[in-house]
This record gives sequence, C-alpha cells and structure tokens, in this order.
Amino acid sequence: VTATDATAFGRNYFNRYSAPETEEDEFADERAEIMEEAAALKKLATDFMHPEVGVTATDATLFGRNYFNRYSAPETEDIEDAEEHACVLADAMALKKSAA
Repeated sequence: VTATDATAFGRNYFNRYSAPETEEDEFADERAEIMEEAAALKKLATDFMHPEVGVTATDATLFGRNYFNRYSAPETEDIEDAEEHACVLADAMALKKSAA
C-alpha cells in the first residue's frame, strides 16, 4: 500500500503551453530603455511642432514693453546716418554761401 499526499503534486504555471510568454531580464531592460527613448522623442517632436503648448506659467515680469521700436517712439538715427546727415547739411551750407 502506498500513500500519496495531495500536496506532493503541483502544477507548473510558468512552463505550461497556455502560460503567457515571459521575457528575459536583458530583453525587458532593453524594452524599457527603448520605450523611454520613444517617449522622449515624442515629447521633443510635440514641443517642436507646437511650441505654444509648453508655456504654462505667466508672470508679470515676462511681459516687457519695447520703448525703442514702438510706433509712438521718437525716431532715432544710427551714428553713421547722423554723421552723414551732418556732412550733407554742411555741404548744403557751403553751397549756399558760395552761391550768395
């Protein structure tokens, strides 16, 4: 007579045919790295195509007024233009004196 215990028999749930396939640790790590890189590339592509999406904070100091290029600002001359303007006026005055 042989006695068998019910706990002596077990079923291997990991190697059965209906078990889901498992990956090795190396492949799982590589898959995780690839997914991280893909997420980073997707974020960069989205930021490139829609730069307005990333702006979320607004601060009063972010908005400045350009007092030099506004329409109501007095016109300013470059140094070179001012020097040439002075030379032209000097030549005109010399011509006016010589004509009189």
